[in-house]
Amino acid sequence: MTRAVYRFVDHTINHAPEGGYTFEIFCVTHECGEESGPQGEQNDAQDWALRHTGRTGHNLFRRVVTDHARVTRADQEEHERPAATTDGTA
Repeated sequence: MTRAVYRFVDHTINHAPEGGYTFEIFCVTHECGEESGPQGEQNDAQDWALRHTGRTGHNLFRRVVTDHARVTRADQEEHERPAATTDGTA
């Protein structure tokens, strides 16, 4: 019989800047269902909503912001930091 050994370690999760953000707006007025589609800039999604309101009078939207995240094991963070030199600089 094989035995498993589990080691529980702390992790952190942070925004991965190289992934950027995606902004989307969905019209939820009267089950309209129209949407801005994924936009790289918040203003582009907001402009779509403003134009949609102007055309239809719809004024209720759901906004979604998506980012990319990186999970790093806590002990990995320590190993990836530059070692300090004898004069105290990294």
